[in-house]
Amino acid sequence: MKTIATQVRNQFLKNLYEFSLIKTPAECAYQAALAKHMSHLPVLSSTDWTIVETLNTEGVVITSLEELSIPSTPEMLQAAKNLMPKIPRVLSSDENGFAIHATSQQIMESPEIFLWGLEQRLLNIAENYFGLPVAYHGAYFRRDVANKVERKSRLWHMDTEDRRLFKVIIYLNDINDDGGPFQYIPQDITSKVAHSLGYKSGYIRDEYMQRFVSPSNYKSCIGPSGTVVFAGTGSVFHRGKRPVAYDRFAIFFDYTSREPKFPFYCKSSLPMEDLHSLSPMFSEQQKRCVFWRKQF
Repeated sequence: MKTIATQVRNQFLKNLYEFSLIKTPAECAYQAALAKHMSHLPVLSSTDWTIVETLNTEGVVITSLEELSIPSTPEMLQAAKNLMPKIPRVLSSDENGFAIHATSQQIMESPEIFLWGLEQRLLNIAENYFGLPVAYHGAYFRRDVANKVERKSRLWHMDTEDRRLFKVIIYLNDINDDGGPFQYIPQDITSKVAHSLGYKSGYIRDEYMQRFVSPSNYKSCIGPSGTVVFAGTGSVFHRGKRPVAYDRFAIFFDYTSREPKFPFYCKSSLPMEDLHSLSPMFSEQQKRCVFWRKQF
């Protein structure tokens, strides 16, 4: 009952935002915030600036843990490998289920996973992509089951919590086109399709999407274990392609700005008490990224 009430409330707030008397001042404030923060953006290396530029034009960048060479990667990867066998291939009684997530307790027992998403380099990339200070929403460790279910994130959609969103996806096993890769439609094509559909939010089945774009334009992010996908999921239609040959293990790290368009849709991967338990390990900047929501 609480979930239904929350959904109704959030939809009401979202609809309210679309009224020009609210939307126009909010957009003006957003543009002003971008201009004000421009001189405070962290300096990036040429490699990382290329990542941001590619996100701006294509919407997705594929790299690897090896190429990124982030200092805490060995600890994070070992924790992830230890966790993989603890995620059983057991779905709930819901016949429409398709993914099993690590529990909050399991993530707390492997804090290296959550902490990896707070690495300064990742925060700097995200901040330059947003043009605003970063809110970190945590890490989602998931096993996507090879079955016939096609719903929710397995359907085409764009994320709408903010004007721009940033996800970092790490594959923990080798993923080919039959292993449930992250799939997207390039940003320029997405813009045209979204305009044709009058798209605001929601999920689109593939057979309907094919009326507007050829599957030859779909891009599959495939690669070996350790492949990393940077995705601006608010600017491209994307989905987790249904795995057919084997289960996909992956970690998703989620970020928005600290001034999200729809803050009521933003949530953390961990409950507040767990975040406070981890907070002694955070720098002051990391605390601001994690506890941004106190202002709402």
